[in-house]
Amino acid sequence: MPTPRLPDPLPDVILAPLTKGGNLPFRRLCVEFGASITMSEMAYARQVVRGSRTERALLRKHASETCFGVQIAASKPEDAVAAGKIAVENGARFVDLNCGCPIHDVVRRGMGATLLQRPAALQRIVAAMVTGLGVPVTVKLRSGWKEDEINAPEIARLCEDAGAAAITLHARTREQRYTKSADWGLVKRLVEERGIPVVGNGDVLTWHEARDRRAESGCASVMLGRGVLIKPWLFKELVEKKTWLPTAQERVEVYARFVAHCREHFGADEKGKKKASFFLPWHFGFFCRWRPMPEAMFEERAKSYPLMQTRVDTDGELPPLERILRDPREDVHRSIAGIFWEASDAAAACAALESLAEATPAPIDGEAGEIAVAHG
Repeated sequence: MPTPRLPDPLPDVILAPLTKGGNLPFRRLCVEFGASITMSEMAYARQVVRGSRTERALLRKHASETCFGVQIAASKPEDAVAAGKIAVENGARFVDLNCGCPIHDVVRRGMGATLLQRPAALQRIVAAMVTGLGVPVTVKLRSGWKEDEINAPEIARLCEDAGAAAITLHARTREQRYTKSADWGLVKRLVEERGIPVVGNGDVLTWHEARDRRAESGCASVMLGRGVLIKPWLFKELVEKKTWLPTAQERVEVYARFVAHCREHFGADEKGKKKASFFLPWHFGFFCRWRPMPEAMFEERAKSYPLMQTRVDTDGELPPLERILRDPREDVHRSIAGIFWEASDAAAACAALESLAEATPAPIDGEAGEIAVAHG
């Protein structure tokens, strides 16, 4: 039987593997808006092999996910292969190796971005996965460990030589995290040097930015991360090639649908509520960053500076529902999550949110004024 391949050509955009954010209910919402390739949250390979219920839960896919990939973090080839096989048994059509995660807990274990400093070890892991798994193996990189150690071109060559089916470049270093704009010129370099598909990632908040970044770099596809966390309907915009500026009520309908997926996945009882409470307030911490950015005002600006990094003023005094949805405070996000969990439908959620807004003093000291949509 021939080895399954990635879709050819790749779709214009791919949902990124989002730690905490890429839970099954959120991916399901993205599919409903038009996502065709989805990926799991990053799973620790060794914990998957050991049977960790928490890590194995990350491998579950929804029936609507027709091209689902699992991303793993590994420091040893044997762990990567064993975890990859379990992922395939659970329905993964491809397996992605994380070589870019910058967080301390990952790098101290010799995984994620640490592999950028161990090119030979990284190549051995990829080669073992390609040999041992019957599905395509992809690799997600950062530009390098720090600005004076940019080695993504070398790493990409080693990955291709090892048999990787595609490479994704998040065009920032581990040291930069999200503090500087992504270097799409480096994405273009990889496209020009490599013979396998290169996917670009970083600072895409609108459909026209995805179009422009793809055109300027020549990448096979654009991977969407934080932009989708802020506005999961970004996939809808890409399909329709126009910006959607949903009203507060329309956004409530979207969020209510997401919470309904959470109830179905985690359970509608107290146990399910407890599980969902780990995710929901965090998601509202991203949803609150949405600001209307009509193309007439922002399309040209986005060509010189990413809107993800742009600070946008609020529109003066806002109606109660709009104000509470934009509130940046974590305690308010917890209250909002609770309202959505208990609401019978979107209309009930709107009424409860307006009551919350009336009872909640507006943020002070400029907390809800000018906001960088991608802060954090």
